[in-house]
Formats: sequence, C-alpha cells, structure tokens
Amino acid sequence: MARVTVEDCVDKVDNRFELVLLSGHRARMISSGSAITVDRDNDKNPVVALREIADETVSPGDLKEDLIHSLQKYVEVDEPDTEDLALITADDAATTEYEDMVNEPKTDVVFDQMSEDELLRGLEGLVPPDRSDD
Repeated sequence: MARVTVEDCVDKVDNRFELVLLSGHRARMISSGSAITVDRDNDKNPVVALREIADETVSPGDLKEDLIHSLQKYVEVDEPDTEDLALITADDAATTEYEDMVNEPKTDVVFDQMSEDELLRGLEGLVPPDRSDD
C-alpha cells in the first residue's frame, strides 16, 4: 500500500490496528458494491478505502459502528422491566373492550377431522381451471 496514504490516515485514526480494521472493512464494502467517494485513479479497493479515510469523505466513527454491527451475532433487545409492567397492570383505569376479551374464559378450538380417503376423494372431485393460450 502507499505509505503516504497510511501516514495521512494516522492523523484521522490514532491506532494503526484500528486503521487496518476500518480500511479493510471499507474495502470489503467497496468490493460488494458500495459507492466510492473519491476518484479511483486506477487504485485497488484497499488504497481507495485509505484515501477515503484520509480525505475524510468517510467518517471513521461511522465505519467503526458499521464494522461492529456487521460482526454482531446477537443483538440485545431492550424489553420493559417487570416492575414497569406491574405498575402498568396495577393501574385502576376503566377496562376496555380488549381487556374484556382477554379476561374472557378460553374455549377449546375444535378442528374438523378428515380421513385420508375422504381427502383423496375431495381432491379428485376438483376441476382444474381453464387454461388460456396466451
């Protein structure tokens, strides 16, 4: 890689290891079709990524956030605390239709039973739709 380009980037990203991670991530983004923000000048993707960081056309902070997001396998979801739910349910507000439906006793759902023979007879009785010669 061009030594001059790396030296220009060290001013923007203090840690050289972090610079390698960020520029490598940006080079992979360019390879996958991301638009470049500087002229290519017949440079390869890693050099273009370094030039983008050096010219500050791409924010190192944004690259870092995108890199972290791309490496995450588990994203923590903020769920309300049980104490908050207890306060909400303990509210003495008037009951709504929804609350009435929730509090109704549940009835068992009954499904129709059909034997395999009945199913096959029913399928044989179906008529295919007319096909048009379009």
